[in-house]
Amino acid sequence: MDKKKGLGRGLESLFAMYEEEPQTEVKEPKSKKANITVDDGITELEISKIVPNPNQPRKHFDEEALQELASSIKIHGVIQPLVVNKSDDSYLIIAGERRWRASKLAGLEKVPVVIKNYTEKQIKEISIIENLQREDLNPIEAARAIKQLMDEYHLTQEVVSDRIGKSRSSVANTLRLLTLYPDVIKMIENGKLSSGHAKSLVVVDDTTQQIKLAKQACDGKMSVRELEKAVKNYLNPQKTNSNKVQEQSIELKELINEMQRVFATKVSAIGNDNKGRIYIDYYSRDDLDRLSDIVDLIKKKEITLNDLRNYNKRHPNK
Repeated sequence: MDKKKGLGRGLESLFAMYEEEPQTEVKEPKSKKANITVDDGITELEISKIVPNPNQPRKHFDEEALQELASSIKIHGVIQPLVVNKSDDSYLIIAGERRWRASKLAGLEKVPVVIKNYTEKQIKEISIIENLQREDLNPIEAARAIKQLMDEYHLTQEVVSDRIGKSRSSVANTLRLLTLYPDVIKMIENGKLSSGHAKSLVVVDDTTQQIKLAKQACDGKMSVRELEKAVKNYLNPQKTNSNKVQEQSIELKELINEMQRVFATKVSAIGNDNKGRIYIDYYSRDDLDRLSDIVDLIKKKEITLNDLRNYNKRHPNK
């Protein structure tokens, strides 16, 4: 049975996709061998020799989260090695820049790494997919990374969804975020709006209204559900005049009260003196027959008000 797509590929599976392509053996210069210790394929490498990937799709790193990770690294060390690529006299980070940054904050001199020798194209693709799988990117970074994958490597949404382990609809919805107005995109990048908020705003075409709703969500700390409701109200405004309960005159209200006394049942009205409807309730077939008899007697003018009261007493509303 196939695993559910939403679970994505494991990191080892991701790198295995590229192991089939030819790679040159990584050879270390003798002068640098003293700085490297190898154990079961994992290498201890001086942190000063490692450089971040300028094409890393993730641009924002939460400082508070980095400090928390640094504190954990001080106690437990770097549990998962970085993946780096040999590049002249340095090693380019393919996966693990966040761990590298936190390790520097923790004061580490060396970190565990796995050294690869991928092509520039492979590095770009792996870096993008690895970040997307880990959901380390904010919604806009994720959207731009997916678009970069599609544009640079001529991939369809179906292929991208398979590679990152997401549904096609999820990929399509993420890409739609790039159609948002720049001011709204900035709010998302700054963490003021979540991906759920962003997806609610995509359907608002008017830029002024889109920004207005986005600011309302930020200022009012609206939940995604509350913003969805606000967007729905904007797209489908309630009719103002026709749906309002119109004020009824005293005369109309008195008429309704009088009809209730005459028919000895509930009578209600909607509308006003110019136009509306009157409803007379009945609760059984006998009750309907009673009302019919009253109408017949009134038509024949054979009944007085006292007769009507006596009649209703003999035929109570059931």
